[in-house]
Amino acid sequence: MTLRIANCSGFYGDRLSAAREMVEGGPIDVLTGDWLAELTMFILAGNRLKGRPGYAPTFLRQLEDVLGPCLDRSIKIVANAGGLDPAGCAEAVHDLADRLGLSPTVAHVTGDDLTGRSLDLANADTGEPLTAAPLTANAYLGGRPIAAALAAGADVVVTGRVTDAALVTGPGIWRYGWGPGDLDQLAGSVVAGHVIECGCQATGGNYAFFQDVPDLAHCGFPIAELNADGSAVITKHPGTGGLVSVGTVTAQLVYELGSPRYLGPDVVARFDTITLTDDGPDRVLISGVRGERPPDTLKVAVNYLAGYRNTMTLVLTGLDVEAKARAAEDALWARVPRDSFDRVDVELTDSGLLRITVMDADERRAGRAFSSAVVETGLASYPGFYALTPPGNATPYGVYWPVLVPASEVRPRVFVDGRELPPAPGPAPAPPANAPVTTGHAPAGDRQATEHALSDDAQAAGAAGGGREAAEAHPAPALLPAPGRRERGGRVALGRIAGARSGDKGGNANLGVWADTQERYEWLAAHLTPDTLKRLLPALARHRVDRHELPNIKALNFVVHGLLGRGVAASPRMDPQAKALGEELRAKEMDIPPHLRD
Repeated sequence: MTLRIANCSGFYGDRLSAAREMVEGGPIDVLTGDWLAELTMFILAGNRLKGRPGYAPTFLRQLEDVLGPCLDRSIKIVANAGGLDPAGCAEAVHDLADRLGLSPTVAHVTGDDLTGRSLDLANADTGEPLTAAPLTANAYLGGRPIAAALAAGADVVVTGRVTDAALVTGPGIWRYGWGPGDLDQLAGSVVAGHVIECGCQATGGNYAFFQDVPDLAHCGFPIAELNADGSAVITKHPGTGGLVSVGTVTAQLVYELGSPRYLGPDVVARFDTITLTDDGPDRVLISGVRGERPPDTLKVAVNYLAGYRNTMTLVLTGLDVEAKARAAEDALWARVPRDSFDRVDVELTDSGLLRITVMDADERRAGRAFSSAVVETGLASYPGFYALTPPGNATPYGVYWPVLVPASEVRPRVFVDGRELPPAPGPAPAPPANAPVTTGHAPAGDRQATEHALSDDAQAAGAAGGGREAAEAHPAPALLPAPGRRERGGRVALGRIAGARSGDKGGNANLGVWADTQERYEWLAAHLTPDTLKRLLPALARHRVDRHELPNIKALNFVVHGLLGRGVAASPRMDPQAKALGEELRAKEMDIPPHLRD
């Protein structure tokens, strides 16, 4: 029998009414929610230092609406809202239940918190050693502790740091009894979890073709109808706004993605084996997903306090915007020397906003000493001077620092109503290696190596001479019509034939691009290379860009290394999570053959 797993939260701050909507809107078996972005752990650490809860209190506000109905209908509740204090969150759930006159069985999962442990703190992306003291260090656990809690009779399961997909994989293991060797089934559940964990982004939210989405203002949250073989149908409750289509599901599949080998603690899911099928109105079937043995390491999200930051934003209008930006900087640095700060970042946007960000270990230096100096230039700077930010104090900022630890050194612990379950067995012996996964295309690793080689020279040119020189030295390949066609091309915005979605992974940004027809995908794959991407988006010119092909879903995924610096909490970018990068690309014009524009 199908297991209907609903999502009611995609981030800490999502729609509070969503839990009630999902419980009242139709039949579900499990209600899940994701509260823990990489940034959230740092926010919760700050809350805890101020004597506030180390978990997400908005979870309790949602739970108050639905705890009684969920118990009446035997709907399980699984949430990672425990953050840095799963035990405290579980206790708060008990307190809430007592106030409501209810008696749920509440479980919580710990073991992810490695703060204070002796760890190899080499950055998993760059290899750099960490010399600062970690503020938090939390391993990404998988779905098995959740399954153990459900098997022990829990009505509510609260976790700390688990993978986003574990909120679906755990209930799947519980319902279907998948073992460590059921790799394809586990991989299918990971893909389903990846699709629904960001809430309405699977049902038309933030969709490139948003004008095709009916009643977006009342977008329904997603449901994964998970089957015993690991396949799943993505849908939503009838009568809700939004759209579930192959396009909306594809958009979410390429969100925050690296290579097609999607690593996790339970399985490596091969995103280049996914098959998407239209299964009726607002229904998309995900099938065919292949899985590989998980790595013998777990990722650990480390956060540390790096110092203080402050940003002032000036508006530049009219003529000579670049010259006005130089004048604004000259006036500022005459009052506070630029080299007096640990770090300075200046960003001039296409819309004429000049953002000046300073970072420093000294709170006072980065505070009013900087922001007041900007204001003091107000009558002695460029014509039309005005600011969007008043002078203010500096605020602390943290750095997200991913590291790897041996999986054997992390032991999840499961408590049910305060009683600890017997220790779960350690990582299972690796099952026999899979038969090679066949996708019908060149191996992903080979394609990545080829694309990386294509971009090496452009990287060197970009580092030496900037984006313009790189583009001139390494022009994009000629954009020719398909063989056998004689149509002339024309410059058209790429977004007229392709969708895109972008996001953050630590200090890296990902940019997924997809097409709706095979012919359009083949054109994209032939012409949208890393060099072309850098030419279209010059801000990427000095960064390493890897391209991954996903022909099975007619998509390309680009990983831009280092674009976000040291992660969202430390990034000085106006768009610190690279959410708008995809839309920036879609607005760029390319020579697209006429027959692809129809």
